[in-house]
Amino acid sequence: MTWQPDYRHFAEVMRNRRPARLPLYEHMVNPGSMDQITGRPFAALARGDEADRREYLRRYCEFFREMTYDTVSIECGVNGILPGGGALMGERPGPIQNRADFLAYPWDDLPRIYRERAYPVFDRLRAVMPPGMKAVGGVGNGVFEISEDLVGFQWLCFMQADDPELFADLYGKIGDLLLAIWRDFLPRYGDLFAACRIGDDLGYKTGTLLAPDTVRRLVIPQYHRLVAAVHGAGKPYLQHSCGRIFEVMDDWIAAGIDAKHSNEDAIAPFDEWIARYGDRIALVGGVDTDRLCRMDPADIVAFTVENGTRYRRQARGFALGSGNSIPEYVPVAGYLAMIEGARRIRAGEG
Repeated sequence: MTWQPDYRHFAEVMRNRRPARLPLYEHMVNPGSMDQITGRPFAALARGDEADRREYLRRYCEFFREMTYDTVSIECGVNGILPGGGALMGERPGPIQNRADFLAYPWDDLPRIYRERAYPVFDRLRAVMPPGMKAVGGVGNGVFEISEDLVGFQWLCFMQADDPELFADLYGKIGDLLLAIWRDFLPRYGDLFAACRIGDDLGYKTGTLLAPDTVRRLVIPQYHRLVAAVHGAGKPYLQHSCGRIFEVMDDWIAAGIDAKHSNEDAIAPFDEWIARYGDRIALVGGVDTDRLCRMDPADIVAFTVENGTRYRRQARGFALGSGNSIPEYVPVAGYLAMIEGARRIRAGEG
């Protein structure tokens, strides 16, 4: 039977309600795995002409439909348009290291550059979105990630010690930038999205990358503004953040987030996230990406059915997926086993 997507199931999750049908959610599936799974390689089309890029996006959306998702995960990141950026992904300082760099940086040009790079993607998305589906995502990269890309994490630490006023001004400026981009994006493309999302990895296995008080004082206030803009456009907001961030989760919730994604068994079992926060926000994920890499596919199916059924019963709003994403090192068989587990949960309910 051909899968009939219905984004309203995921929209119910984002209202922290239990939908009639269990939705799947994935932060990202790498195109190489999509090629392997479909047997119809299309990843290279993303580097072609306009017709190729539109066909790439059509097949990208079709992959999510074939895998029985109700939504398509897609975003265009701000880090990709930052002049001189890239420090997030490399051991080097970024283009802003002092007050002079900060003042000389072309902040006012960035919304225009973002429109020129990203809006053609969203226009193609509008043209190829399968019936019954909507997207989750939007303007990618969060406040802290952008600061890492512009300065470099090691150099951010130096800046915080050497020039705390500049350190604080940086986060305010990034907040201004993101707010300007989101405010332009939402009236143009908000109708394509079941939920808006920002990914901002604030933590690692034992704590936050910045001191919790610094996160509360400088990072979270920017999200109060961003979440308010998303809600003002009538859209729910999903926060993706890796790491052990329990010390600032109440602050995230106070900022207005509707759902949280990213969980790792080495930090806490998914049951703990539900016990702590499931009465206030939706929680999505539940299957540690490490399990998808290490477990036998038959065991992944059994794990997904057993635990996904329990999470769905315990949480008000729950969508099943990996605890992080599906990068290229995740075996295709492991990913497909999780999808099969979700199918069996639905079959058992129906």
